[in-house]
Amino acid sequence: MAKQPWYQDGLKFSCSQCGDCCTGAPGYVWVTKAEIEALASEVAGPDVEMTEELVEAFEKKYVRRVGIRRSLVEFPNGDCVFFDNQTRKCQVYNARPRQCRTWPFWESNLRSTAAWQATCEVCPGSGQGKLYQLEEIEAQRKQVHV
Repeated sequence: MAKQPWYQDGLKFSCSQCGDCCTGAPGYVWVTKAEIEALASEVAGPDVEMTEELVEAFEKKYVRRVGIRRSLVEFPNGDCVFFDNQTRKCQVYNARPRQCRTWPFWESNLRSTAAWQATCEVCPGSGQGKLYQLEEIEAQRKQVHV
């Protein structure tokens, strides 16, 4: 029988929509080709037909290459380019990358109880609200490695 992770009884999380995970120190929001296309479509709007040229223009403006990978660009202060400081909301929420969708259930946050506690200290929604079961957490954790 496989050893169960320390969070086998589940973890609580409820997004407080504070925007803290979208702001702060510089970092990376890794994106795939499919995510770039979805983001480009979201930015263009529902009435615009997606073309390769439109996706290329989006990528030139909002995506940077880091080695062989791609990440969303940031403002000089580290805030995500799609974070609206006025409303404290994501401008592309419906098409946000899976790295954003899977927060806080990242491998780095689940490594240990101490790592989870550190996450709870920086994210007001972590450790609060809905109880996620082990299966849900593992499904999220396996989607992206951060």
